[in-house]
Amino acid sequence: MPATAVILAAGLGTRMKSSLPKALHPIAGRPMLRHLIASCEAVFDRIVVVAGPDMPALAAAAAPHASVVQAERLGTAHAALQAAAQFGEGEVAVLYADNPLIAPATLRRLLERRQAGDVGLALLAMRPADPARYGRVVAQDGIVERIVEYADASAAERAIGLCNAGVLCGPAGDMRGWLEVVRNDNAKGEYYLTDLVALARAAGRRVAAVEAPEAELRGINSRAELAEAEATVQAGLRRAAMEAGVTMTAPETVFLSVDTVFAPDVTVGPNVVFGPGVTVESGVEIRAFCHLEGCHVGRGAVIGPFARLRPGTRVGRAAHVGNFVELKATLLGDGAKANHLSYLGDAEIGAGSNIGAGTITCNYDGFAKHRTVIGAGSFVGSNATLVAPVSLGDGAFVAAGSVITEDVPADAMAFGRARQDSKPDRARAFRAAHGRKKE
Repeated sequence: MPATAVILAAGLGTRMKSSLPKALHPIAGRPMLRHLIASCEAVFDRIVVVAGPDMPALAAAAAPHASVVQAERLGTAHAALQAAAQFGEGEVAVLYADNPLIAPATLRRLLERRQAGDVGLALLAMRPADPARYGRVVAQDGIVERIVEYADASAAERAIGLCNAGVLCGPAGDMRGWLEVVRNDNAKGEYYLTDLVALARAAGRRVAAVEAPEAELRGINSRAELAEAEATVQAGLRRAAMEAGVTMTAPETVFLSVDTVFAPDVTVGPNVVFGPGVTVESGVEIRAFCHLEGCHVGRGAVIGPFARLRPGTRVGRAAHVGNFVELKATLLGDGAKANHLSYLGDAEIGAGSNIGAGTITCNYDGFAKHRTVIGAGSFVGSNATLVAPVSLGDGAFVAAGSVITEDVPADAMAFGRARQDSKPDRARAFRAAHGRKKE
């Protein structure tokens, strides 16, 4: 039977104190919503995201999956009801965008428990270290009798460790029918999704609890909880990388994105940050305090320390990018070196070339970006300024301190600096004249 996931993402997240919708705050370089969508894509046939009004960015993040708008925020059951026309047949699970870390395996267990034949509704539950103000699940042998909100719970019920995570799964027809009759006769005047448990029980349907770890089911409602989730995800990403053959000398200081790709035998030093879209081939050494994003690093390259690789950069095999060097949309060829204090933007640097300290490709004229092309085996001296668009042929040599504004032919030597003129004894006379002024 087909299965549909409905993700509720209309919440403003007022505790986040942000103009960005809560579901778009990132964890490991990916919005919370996309984390949950990725898990759902592995399990469900259809995904529908419920957004609030004036949330075009959230609808864009949900694409290519369908999204619907909850024009008025009248509660979680009301939000789920907005997607009822897209429930189809089969199973429907209602999830929350601010519970982004649920694993596909947990979602499969939820579906399988609902489809076991004796269960009309299944929910996810957890046993958090601090139950705090979570709603308690009163159950026996995995069958739920009721959910009691903390404020309404007795002392004995508050002692229960099993807590409601909010995720429900049931047959599409039943879910639609129950949502339509949820009432809002409560203190907040809202329509609560948790009321479906009582409705299912009243209809004679058994409700089953499926337990999962707190790390998967924790809600994210504040910046502090976002940081806790980030720490959980980072720990998992680091562990997976090391198990796949990556050496991290201080793993707790390395930050990865969910799409970071490592080949075996990569070494990562302390305090390295990987933004989205980074691929690193085998034998690469990334030294301390580097930042990489949207780039590809070829086999055997050495990066850093204190290097920055920005989007569109490709570092060739056995190339070197040294301290305080920044590359943006640049191809650094096999065996090429840029070892010190340089900015190389919108450039193509041939194999085996050497870029001296302080070299800058002047790629922006205030209106458009322009490209610098440096041929194979070229040498660019220290403090050279290459004003794009400009090309250096294979084997070209640029003298230190030059400003290059015209193409340099292959194997030519270019001087783009004023001729030095030394004036004998002028320094002595200068000191003497200025010394008298001070008196």
